[in-house]
Amino acid sequence: MASNLDYLSPSLQPLEEKAQAYVDAEAALRLAEINLHNEPARQNQEAQAATQFEQRPPAGSFDQPHDELIQRLQNARDELHALHTELLALLPARDEWVKINLGYGPSRIGAWHVPATADTAEHYQVRVVH
Repeated sequence: MASNLDYLSPSLQPLEEKAQAYVDAEAALRLAEINLHNEPARQNQEAQAATQFEQRPPAGSFDQPHDELIQRLQNARDELHALHTELLALLPARDEWVKINLGYGPSRIGAWHVPATADTAEHYQVRVVH
């Protein structure tokens, strides 16, 4: 029974914190990708609204939401890559699951070897099951 509670070990706290940050960063990346994908629809809605009402932009302003979305997407990718590197350093083993506590029972995290292909280099993929 004691082995089933190993995921509550205080020594796994840094790994748990990074894993939670990684899950949050993945969600932020998905949201940034969705927002960028939906940008043309938002621009169409704004154009339709502008035809109904005459609106002038404030002096000295310019429209930059697309650039902001691209910057958010790049920031999310950079953060996810940094957390990926930190998780690889914290994981005690490769190609096997490690039980951790993400706040709602035992969760699992692991780094799995992905062989090189014609398009990608050999790397480890981090997987979190929660």
